[in-house]
Amino acid sequence: MDSLTLILSFLLGVCLIYYFLRKPLTHFRHLDLPHLPPIPILGNMAPYVLRRVSMLECLQKPYHRFAHAKYFGFYHFTTPVIVIRDPELITSVTVTNFDHFCDHRGFVDEDLDPLMGKNLLTLRGDRWREMRRLLSPIFTSSKMRVMFGLISDCADNLTDLIARGSKEGQVFDTKEVFRRYANDVVASCNFGYAVDSMRDPENKFYVFAKETLNFMSSLSLKFAIGKNFSSIMRLLGIKMVNDNAREYLVRLVADTVKTREEKGIYRPDMIQLMMESRNRDGKGLTIEDMACEAFIFFLAGFDGISNLICFAIHEIAVNPEVQATLYAEIEEVVRKTGGKPTYDSLKSTRYLDAVINEVLRLYIAAQFLDRVCVKEFEFPPATATSKPITVKPGDIVWYLPLAMHRDPKYYPEPTRFDPDRFLNGEPTHPAYVPFGLGPRFCIGNRLAMLECKVALFYLVWRCRLEACNKTQIPMRLDRKSFTLMPEKGFWLKFRTRDQNYPSGVEGEIKRL
Repeated sequence: MDSLTLILSFLLGVCLIYYFLRKPLTHFRHLDLPHLPPIPILGNMAPYVLRRVSMLECLQKPYHRFAHAKYFGFYHFTTPVIVIRDPELITSVTVTNFDHFCDHRGFVDEDLDPLMGKNLLTLRGDRWREMRRLLSPIFTSSKMRVMFGLISDCADNLTDLIARGSKEGQVFDTKEVFRRYANDVVASCNFGYAVDSMRDPENKFYVFAKETLNFMSSLSLKFAIGKNFSSIMRLLGIKMVNDNAREYLVRLVADTVKTREEKGIYRPDMIQLMMESRNRDGKGLTIEDMACEAFIFFLAGFDGISNLICFAIHEIAVNPEVQATLYAEIEEVVRKTGGKPTYDSLKSTRYLDAVINEVLRLYIAAQFLDRVCVKEFEFPPATATSKPITVKPGDIVWYLPLAMHRDPKYYPEPTRFDPDRFLNGEPTHPAYVPFGLGPRFCIGNRLAMLECKVALFYLVWRCRLEACNKTQIPMRLDRKSFTLMPEKGFWLKFRTRDQNYPSGVEGEIKRL
């Protein structure tokens, strides 16, 4: 090949690559939809990828820029996404016209990566409906009442150990502490597997969780690649969860099922319900199917709940008036129950509910929630001067819970922590969507709330929460993290309230 042909071939290749990278980034120009100018490959994610801003700030910029619009365009790398701002339109998509937007966007090959590809979050259509129907009975109020005892045992172990070692005020990395608590709750309530990660932080279940579900590692990058460049994931054989982790979880589920069947053991948990389904029709879930479903609850429970509790105790510690009011309410419950709080007594804690709802407003994990269009649907005009647009099958729609929760239009002084916003009962504002909306509403929300509530109750009952020299005030969000995390981590000081605890646990405390 002569040099001229080589040069022309190279230039043609460059032009083709540019064309195919640039073409998706003209989508919203053709729709005449408000959007920020994108750059090739990175789209509108460049400020976050280059670590100039946090993920929240990256999404808030266009949200506030297009405050006049019901929806706007956003390029998630090379993927065009329609982002809805209007609560009524969000309800239309997620509830009223759910059949048009019933699926989440897939991001893994389910054969290559079954733990991430065959669970309730990623299943679609009838497969999702059947699994949702099967798992829903796990999270009824009656099941929560039964699980309350298991969760209380975990919280009691955790806070007893902290309180015993904190008479003089000890500084803790609270993320590490509450990951252990969340791990033990998941093990007990979902797997029927008893572990004590406070005294045995090297147990296999906790080690598996830390190594597999660490969003500060390459897992966040894999999520981003999978959402936008799934063909690259398949081509390179990149998995969200490695084979060792999958084999461990499958083996754990298989051993649990075998033991229960052989010994006639019954527990009101996820594994039990899936076992019963398999036994009824004889062709139900395989062991690997059961492991896939258990995994997604493991993921949500381990990382999401521990983060929520950490944000909660941070705000309680740096707002003494909130802590005083909360402690007074908890002390009254303790007095009435003789120091043995019950499921029903915790249901009466209105201020604790308000604290958790305010934490969910400010720090909910879901910075965006997605839907995929499966049937053609017409959106109303985005602005007063624009025309309706037709959303077609395969188009992706987002809404931004955290941006809405921090919108001064809905919540005055939106960054101020104020539980009084929610003291008038259950939050019903259409812009308050911590667990999503419609049939895809988070199935585990009751368990998440109960797990958080029990932990906060026991902790504030036994300890005073205080800021320390490592506590970041005001808190700044980490620009490197895909999930919501403080820049310098979660650090607090605990002081035992006026209770007498025996000594002799210093070694256990140091391991925290």
